[in-house]
Amino acid sequence: MAKNIHVARKLRLAAAYKSNRPVPLWVTLKTRLRVRRGMRRRHWRRSKLKV
Repeated sequence: MAKNIHVARKLRLAAAYKSNRPVPLWVTLKTRLRVRRGMRRRHWRRSKLKV
């Protein structure tokens, strides 16, 4: 692998990392448990990023 990662790839990886977190607890409480899990949650083994 190359020694230096391109900035664009690093930004895409960071965005994917930040988006892959659970729904905040206050959202769950505000929607009365209707929203429990995030739509775009990703498991590292099940689905791969196209980066």
